[in-house]
Amino acid sequence: MTTWSVVKDDTQETGRHGRYFQYAVFALAALLVASLGFVLIPRQPPPPAAPPFSEQARASAFADSLTLRAAGLDLVDTAGATAPAPQAAALSRVVTLLTVQARALMLPADAAGDPALDGAPTDAATALATTPPTDTPPSTTADLAAALQSSGAQRLQDAETADGGMARLLAGAGTAQLLAAEELASAAGIALAPLPVAGPSSPASPAAPTPATATAAASCASEAAIADASTGADLGLALASAVAGELELVYAYQAALTRLNSGSAAPASNFLAQHGVLRSEAEAMGRSRCAAVPLRQPGYALSQAFLADPAAGLGTLEAETLPVLGDVVALSEGPERAWALSALQSAVRRTVHWGASPGPVPGLVLDETLLPPLPEPVSIPGTSTTSTPGNS
Repeated sequence: MTTWSVVKDDTQETGRHGRYFQYAVFALAALLVASLGFVLIPRQPPPPAAPPFSEQARASAFADSLTLRAAGLDLVDTAGATAPAPQAAALSRVVTLLTVQARALMLPADAAGDPALDGAPTDAATALATTPPTDTPPSTTADLAAALQSSGAQRLQDAETADGGMARLLAGAGTAQLLAAEELASAAGIALAPLPVAGPSSPASPAAPTPATATAAASCASEAAIADASTGADLGLALASAVAGELELVYAYQAALTRLNSGSAAPASNFLAQHGVLRSEAEAMGRSRCAAVPLRQPGYALSQAFLADPAAGLGTLEAETLPVLGDVVALSEGPERAWALSALQSAVRRTVHWGASPGPVPGLVLDETLLPPLPEPVSIPGTSTTSTPGNS
């Protein structure tokens, strides 16, 4: 009886060990299956990082130029034959302007058309995905003029904070679009809504140096200070060039006033006053950058062509200052860039007033033969002519 009991106990103990071993085997198998599953299931890639603001601004400007260009082409086809000659000519110039600007704004990744259609994870595709829903494309000349004005204002707003070279490109494109919108509206006999006036948060004009600016200018006599200011040397040189241009223009306007007819003398006198203010402002900013500000000369050599046609000569001189102001836009930031953007716009308007061409992107020397052709089709769906990159 006792022997049987011992055997029974041994059998039960062996059974328990067997079950424990089976549990361990099953647990190990489950662990292996789970680990293999984690290895075989690919990790979800992280969402693409938002492109820099400058790329968003470029992509938005490129998309808007294509949208407006397509609307302009439609209007040329539908209204070009029946519209008055001035309006038809203005529409044609708008399409030409937008074509050149789109080519200047285009990147190689944009050449395939809409990047979203082929899934290419380009910065432009990401930027375009952040734009607001599509607005109704302009269908009338009045709508096109208003959309062109809105696009120009947006480009200039983006130029306030974009990186240097992109800021110059956006500033020139926006300025040209504003003037094209005004020309188109005038040719069509319609009035554009006034643009919003800059609020109190806008940078103040640097005409009167602040105490910090005056301190920086006084410290330029120190050799160490000049070395510390080396990062602003390029901007200082650009401001010095702007001062030189303003000095020459002041002299040119003074000489032209005695030769212009009565109809041109009044605006010339107003422009002369503008250049006097711009000269003082540029001089103050140049000194704050430890730049060698050009001295005021007693006179400048004026060509016979200028003396024969002072109006055309003034237009030529005004146009020559645009690349210099574009340099200041690209190299500056804050109040100095705000000044340069304002100066560029006023210089473009004076250039146009005297009958000279500021080019499709004022402030940028552009060789149109080197620009890439637009892809076909060139329209990009899902964009808006009032998009605001980086603010959505």
